[in-house]
Amino acid sequence: MRVVVVGQGYVGLPLAIRAAETGHRVVGYDVDTERVKKLGAGESYVEDVSSERLKAALEAGTFRPSDSARDCGGFDVAVVTVPTPLHEGVPDLRYIEESARVLARYLRPGATVVLESTTYPGTTQELFGPLLEDGSGLIAGADFHLGYSPERIDPGNPVWGFKETPKVVSGIDGPSLKAIRDFYAGLVDTTVPVDSPKEAELAKLLENTFRHVNIALVNEIAMFARHLDIDVWQAIDAASSKPFGFMKFTPGPGVGGHCLPIDPSYLSWRVQRELGQNFRFVELANDINSHMPEYVTRRLIEALNARKKAVNGSRVLLLGLAYKKNTGDARESPALRVTRLLLDMGAEVRAADPHVVESRTLDARLIRVEPTREELAAADAVVLLTDHDAFDYRLVAEAAGLVLDCRRRLTGPGIEVL
Repeated sequence: MRVVVVGQGYVGLPLAIRAAETGHRVVGYDVDTERVKKLGAGESYVEDVSSERLKAALEAGTFRPSDSARDCGGFDVAVVTVPTPLHEGVPDLRYIEESARVLARYLRPGATVVLESTTYPGTTQELFGPLLEDGSGLIAGADFHLGYSPERIDPGNPVWGFKETPKVVSGIDGPSLKAIRDFYAGLVDTTVPVDSPKEAELAKLLENTFRHVNIALVNEIAMFARHLDIDVWQAIDAASSKPFGFMKFTPGPGVGGHCLPIDPSYLSWRVQRELGQNFRFVELANDINSHMPEYVTRRLIEALNARKKAVNGSRVLLLGLAYKKNTGDARESPALRVTRLLLDMGAEVRAADPHVVESRTLDARLIRVEPTREELAAADAVVLLTDHDAFDYRLVAEAAGLVLDCRRRLTGPGIEVL
């Protein structure tokens, strides 16, 4: 089949390459010209797709990146994987809307269109579908298949990749569900059908809200436990020994990526807009997790003060800029907020991250360095924000005089744990 994947980021590129590897003829459409140029040159910027896999798909002629909407023409299946950011707490669906308008120009009877972008329940049937209908003159269900299948990409996960992770699928009617399930069944090991797109949309938000709330819980407990002189990490390990009724979550400097800082707020916004009620769990979790960078900064100030040093003028080395270990994704990363806070306080901030190569989201005042023995020893303080496996933790413990470890990877003198 001829497949178009709209959006070639952390979600769209793995999907596109997997579809190409299974024999589909795939166009990876993205409006970012520089991104398309990199893909055309066989250069992958997503950890889950190696440059070797990308080059193989290009050489086989089964994958073609493009920034031209005309190349979307003639598709049998189109999948939309574009960003859905928040602006001042309100969902910004302009990328979904524009994608629908583009695809509508080339929509043919019998084709299938799937939305994967995370959004509030009702988007597929109340916004996305009508835009496709208006632009094509076709009717969803009667003329073309339509549904929703939430992305479940976990960047850098060596066990649960795109193929291995069960795929929730839905359609606006029986034939749509069958078409969508059949498509994904050729790409993944397991499909999980639900009755309608609303259930699938809610399932995605439920998954991320569950994590968001539980991370907020352990973050707040960690702050209280320190003042109560309790080792929260040891308590979490002990609780994790229970083989039922408990799932382990650990404290950290905050949450990042698209999922946790943004997705639960889509559900909160929908509840407030439609029901006039507050989703208190989400709002409380947002408050706790969004303020963890400030807590990390306060802990660093306290540690420096105990050594009779001020943040102003201190040299601080941050280890990790990505929001998740072993990935280069710095979207909404708490490290970005920690960086700005320290810079604004007058610190000389340096950062090491072997995975993050994109610099557009980084503060221009930040100095990128390698975590050498000399850099570690020269820092007045080192803050471990993202525990990449590539870091030499033994070297960090040996060379650094003061370390604030936000991930509990280090032990020894001069090391404080979040």
